[in-house]
Amino acid sequence: MTALLEARNLTTMLRGKHGVVTAVDNVSLRVDAGRSLALVGESGSGKSMTCNTLLGLLPSNGRVVQGEVFYKGRDLVRLSRAEMAKIRGREIGMILQDAMTSLNPLLTIGDQVAEIFRVHQGIRDKAELRRLSVDVLERVKIPAALERLDSYPFQFSGGMRQRVSIAINIALSPELLICDEPTTALDVTVQLQILKLLRELQQQRNMALIFVTHDLHLASQFCDDVAIMYGGRIVESGPIADVFARPAHPYTAGLLRAVPSLGRYEKRLEAIPGQQPGLAEWPAGCRFAPRCPLATQQCHAQYPDWFEWQNGARRSACWQTMQMWSQAASSCCDSAADSGGEPALAGVARVRREVA
Repeated sequence: MTALLEARNLTTMLRGKHGVVTAVDNVSLRVDAGRSLALVGESGSGKSMTCNTLLGLLPSNGRVVQGEVFYKGRDLVRLSRAEMAKIRGREIGMILQDAMTSLNPLLTIGDQVAEIFRVHQGIRDKAELRRLSVDVLERVKIPAALERLDSYPFQFSGGMRQRVSIAINIALSPELLICDEPTTALDVTVQLQILKLLRELQQQRNMALIFVTHDLHLASQFCDDVAIMYGGRIVESGPIADVFARPAHPYTAGLLRAVPSLGRYEKRLEAIPGQQPGLAEWPAGCRFAPRCPLATQQCHAQYPDWFEWQNGARRSACWQTMQMWSQAASSCCDSAADSGGEPALAGVARVRREVA
C-alpha cells in the first residue's frame, strides 16, 4: 500500500538562549489512506513538535535540518510558504489540544467557519457562506446550527468548541487529519463522543488520521497503528494491537505496565522510575537507557540500530529487541508451531543504522 504521508529521518532543531537543541530527531513514520496512526509518548517526547514539523508550523526559532515529508509524492519540506498554505486546511487539517485557545474569542462561530471557505474557495456571497457553515456544523452534530452561527466561543461548552474546531478542519474534506490530543480537558463522556465523531467522519470520507495522545487506552480503541516516541525519537512502531500485545521495547512495556486495570486492583501500578531528560540533557546512547531495567554498557554508549520483522511492519530501536520479543512471544511460539506456522521470533532482523 502506498503511503499517503511518509516522513523519513526528519530532524528539527530549535535555537534558544542556551544554544541549539534537537526537538525531533531522525523521526520516520507513515500513514496510509483510511488508516489511523497513534503517536504516543509522555509530555515533552516530541509528539506535537513532530506534527508541527509535518505541517511546516515551526516557531521562528525552529528549522528542519534533515529529512523529507512526502505527501502524495511531494516533499512538503521543500515547498514554499505559499504552497504549504494551499495544502493546510484544504488537504491536511490539524485539530489542536485546546479548542478555546484555537478559536478566536472575538469572532462568532459562523465567521470562523466561513473563513476557510473564503480563503480556500474564494466564496464571498454571505448567504452561501452561511449555508456552507450550517452544513458543516450539522455534520459534526452541533444542535441548532443555524442559530449558533452568531454565538461566540465562550458561549459553547468545551465539547462543543472542540466540535467547532473539527468542523473547521473537515470543511474542505481533507485527506489527512492530524489530531493533537483532541480530548484534553474533556470529561470521559465527552471524550467518547468526540472520538466516535472522528471515527464516523474518517469512515465516511476515508480520511487518514494521526492521533497524538499519551493515553494508551484511547489509542488502542481508536487507532490501527502506533508509533511510540521518547526523547524526540520513535522507539517502536507497528500495528497497535500487535505492539500492545507483544511490546519489543522496554519503554513501551513500561507504559503498558503503568496503565490502570480493573483486573489488577490488588496490585500497585508499576511506574517507570526517573524522568525523561530535557532537550539539552539527552545521553549519548539510548535516550531511555538511564531508566531502563535492561540497559547494558552498549545501551549507554551507542544509540541502537533499528530491528525489523513482519516484513518491516514491526520496528524497534533497542539493543534488547531480541530479548524483549523472545519474552513477549514465548507464549505464542508453541501455538504457531502446532499450526504449521513459523515461530513468532523468526524474521527479526537488524537493519541499516539510520542515525550517526
